[in-house]
Order: sequence, then structure tokens, then C-alpha cells
Amino acid sequence: MENRVYGVIGIKAIMANWNADFSGQPKSISTGEIFGSDKALKYPMKKMWENSGEKVLYIKSLKMEEKKDEIKIKPKSLKERYEEVFQVEDLKKEKDNNKVMKNLFKAIDVKNFGATFAEEGTNISITGAVQIGQGFNKYEDTTVEEQQILSPFRDGTKDDADASTLGTKIVSSEAHYFYPFVINPISYKNHVEMGVTEGYTEEDYKNFKEVALVSATAFNTNAKLGCENEFAIFVETQKDLYLPDLAQYINFTKVNGQDIITLKFEELLNKLSDRIINIEIYYNSYKTRLEGNINKAKCFNIFTREEV
Repeated sequence: MENRVYGVIGIKAIMANWNADFSGQPKSISTGEIFGSDKALKYPMKKMWENSGEKVLYIKSLKMEEKKDEIKIKPKSLKERYEEVFQVEDLKKEKDNNKVMKNLFKAIDVKNFGATFAEEGTNISITGAVQIGQGFNKYEDTTVEEQQILSPFRDGTKDDADASTLGTKIVSSEAHYFYPFVINPISYKNHVEMGVTEGYTEEDYKNFKEVALVSATAFNTNAKLGCENEFAIFVETQKDLYLPDLAQYINFTKVNGQDIITLKFEELLNKLSDRIINIEIYYNSYKTRLEGNINKAKCFNIFTREEV
């Protein structure tokens, strides 16, 4: 694959918390504007790949460790995760860094997002072909809701505790996050010359595209139930065409209960249409109206994949 791809991934959250900070509140910047980090989007992508049997390196995994008749459950180290994924007995014994790099490229998350692999005797940095920005909430009427939750248990650390404990669940009433991304296959040019990877292929792009369309919808944890993929655009261009962050030109509004996504980059893309190979837009056509007349664009229902 040689062509670049620019795009935006849209995530809807209804009475859910797509990306919380350490206080449990939806993550926000100093102005109060709510956003989701790229890690919040990548995690369900990685889980979907892992569940389908792909090698995923950078994801939390646990182990049981017994010390002095005490068994503890703790996260694995990067070394331990590498040894597990690639069935290596001891990374410290591996003296061939090229072999390590070849293994890293076999992990689908590394192939897409890159890696920083700093272990004893090995220091490798790979800039990913896929770069995802921060996803800002475009819906102005978002409010943060706090729900009290009654536990079925009392506090066992207090002998005088007679009542069940209370907890709090914090959610956004409704939020619509739009993440910009770019795919630059040339990022791996040097690695191809070194013989450690075949480069970013059409198959890699196909795998990324699939999780970009469904992974949030598929990831139904307690906090993420209510979050779903609602929009995505993929603009495939010639390799020497450079486009800005497209998410900044997207508006989200509601009129009489209908969601409206306005694409304000139509003039830009239409003027460059001779250097654009194809454009695919996926959205929830049951709930959403799309505004913006873009040449070469084909529109699809994000759930059924049928052309709209």
C-alpha cells in the first residue's frame, strides 16, 4: 500500500462515560471542553483484535504470583507480555534485535500504532503508520450526570457499619466525539529496507477499517454500554497529498431530536478531487442526517454496510 488515508471516527455516548479521568469525570481540557484520548479509542480496537485471535502486545494482561504462601494477581510486565505473545523463553537471552523487531511487526497493534520497546539490551522505537488524534466532543448541550449506586454489602473494614455502602457512577448525558486519523504507509520504508516487515499492506488497512467501524459498539463494558460507532470517513489520496485534521471541520447539532453531522470540508476535498482516489462515509442513517456534498463520496449505513 502506498496511498495515504485521512479520516475521522465518530463515537456516540448516551448516558455513558467514554473516557474518564482519574476522578471519574469525563476527561476535559482546562476550558471544560470534553474530549476522549486516542488511548480510549485504541483500547476497544485492540480488544476486538485480541478476541479474534490476532497477536496484540500492548494490552493489559494478568498473572498469578505466589510468594510466602500468598497468591497475588498483578499485571504482566512488557517483557512477560512479549514472551507470552511470541512464545519466547527469556527475552534477556535474545541478542538479535532484528528478530525482536520482526516479532514486534507481527503484532497487529504494533503494525498499526507503532511501539516503544525499551527492555534490557533492547531499545526499539517504531512510529506507527496509523496516527490517531484526540477526539473532541462536538455536542454543546452535554451535561455530566452523577448516579448514586447502592452496594449489596456493608463496609467489612468497619465493625460498626450497619448499612450497605454507596458508590457513584458518573456519565455524560449525551456526547459525540470525533477523532481525526491519518494513515501513512511510507512510515515503514526503512523497516522494509531492513527486511523486518513487508510494510503497511492493503490487508492491514482492511483490518484497521473494520475495527474503526465497529469496535466501540462491540465493547460493552459497564461504563461503555451506551457508546457506539456512529460515523467514519476514509479519504484515500495520492501519496504526496497532505490534508489537515478533518475533524476540526465537522459540526454536530440536533434539530427536533434528529442528529445532524455537517461536513464543512466539502470545498477543500472537491477542489482536490483529481488527487483523491476514493472517499467512503459511514454513518447511522437511521438516526443521523449528513450535510455536505462531497464529490466521489460513497455513503454507507455504518451497521448494515449498505449504500445509502
